[in-house]
Amino acid sequence: MSQDYSVHYVCTHEEARKLVSGQDRFWVSNCGCRESKGGCPHSRTDICMIFRGDIGSSGSGQREISLTEVLAIFEEAAEKHLVTRPYRNDTRKDITDGICFCCPGCCSYFASPDENICDKGKYIQKTDMALCSFCGDCVPFCYFNARKMVNDEPVITEENCYGCGLCTEVCSEKAVQVIPRI
Repeated sequence: MSQDYSVHYVCTHEEARKLVSGQDRFWVSNCGCRESKGGCPHSRTDICMIFRGDIGSSGSGQREISLTEVLAIFEEAAEKHLVTRPYRNDTRKDITDGICFCCPGCCSYFASPDENICDKGKYIQKTDMALCSFCGDCVPFCYFNARKMVNDEPVITEENCYGCGLCTEVCSEKAVQVIPRI
């Protein structure tokens, strides 16, 4: 894999679950972003998942956890609308070492996207405007600013879409799906 890749990349919750299914052991630590801010209004602090016990994390309190605890983190990520941002191995960029579960309240990426580069996922949103009710429920969960409401109508800036899939999870009309990025 090229050195042009960022450490972090975005994926859907489903893709992240597949990453977990290929692992034997799991660790969790406090999120360094949440810890440095004294907590998080969106979720608990110990939510950074690690696939190897011999590497550290940006936060403290690293401990091994069970698959049951891993699944509970995924449930919380879905409930709290957290973006799954896996991170790559320092020397082997084709290996994923863990997953950060990020929110706009604490994550340094969302606070400083120009300084904390993150690769877009392999999917992109596709909205069926014939199904869309123009409710705007998806807008607050688009942390990448791809979805906005202007004059009570949705405006989608596809180049801002990172493919996290949160918009698909909150759309009650099922008007949004993620499709492979071309």
